[in-house]
Amino acid sequence: MVERGLTAAEFSAAVTAVTSAFGDPTRRDIYLFARDSSSGVTASEVAERFELHPNVARHHLDKLAAGGYLDVHVPRASGAGVGRPSKRYSATAKAMGLEFPARRDDLLVTLLGRALELVPVEQAEAMAEAVGIDYGRALAASMAPGDGHRSFQAALHAVADALTAHGFAAHTEDRGPSGSRSLAIVSEQCPFGDAAVQHPVICAVDRGIVKGMLAGLYGDTVPQTESSRPQGDDVCVTSL
Repeated sequence: MVERGLTAAEFSAAVTAVTSAFGDPTRRDIYLFARDSSSGVTASEVAERFELHPNVARHHLDKLAAGGYLDVHVPRASGAGVGRPSKRYSATAKAMGLEFPARRDDLLVTLLGRALELVPVEQAEAMAEAVGIDYGRALAASMAPGDGHRSFQAALHAVADALTAHGFAAHTEDRGPSGSRSLAIVSEQCPFGDAAVQHPVICAVDRGIVKGMLAGLYGDTVPQTESSRPQGDDVCVTSL
C-alpha cells in the first residue's frame, strides 16, 4: 500500500503535539536525559540534575509520558526497605520524526463506516464510548501506575496532552461565567477525518477517552459533548 502524505490538518495536529511536548527547553533536556539513561530516571534524579522542585520535575515527566514519549514503570521492591520504589521514566521507541501519530488506513476506515451503518445509532455510540473508556483507562494506568488520584485540573491537563499526542490538538479552557465556572477540553483537529463526518457517533470515542482517563487519574466524571467539528462546529468541545 502506498503511503500518503500528511494533510494540512494532520500536519497541524502533529506540530501541535510536538510543540506541546517539547516547546519548553527544560523539558527537551529532561527527555534527552531520560533517553540517555538505560534504566530510566526518577523525578528526584531529574530534580537534582536540573535544580528543580520535585513536583516541577514530575510535571515535566508526566507531560512527556502523556505524549507517549516516555514509558512509566515502578520497579519491584527488593529487600526489607521501607516504602514503595519511585516511578522510573524511560524513553519509548516512538519515532521522533514529524509524522501523524495515529495514521489512518483508508481500508480500515471504510470497513468501520460500513460496520457502523449496520448498527443502530444509540448502540453504535455506546460501543464507541465504551472503546474510548477502556483505552482512556489504559492510558491513565500507563502514565501513573500505583499513583493516587491527582487534582482535577492536573488530570484534565494530562488528558488534553494525551489527546494532542493522538492527533486531536487539544487544550483545556475555563468556560462559563463567574459563579458557574466549568472546565472543558477543546479539540481543534480530528484524527478520524471524513469517517467522523459521515458517522458522527465516532465522536463518542474521544468523549470515552476523556471519561476513562479521568476515572483513572482523578475519579468518575460525566463528560458531555458540547460541540463537534463533524457536525459543523468550529471545534470539538467536551465539557465537564
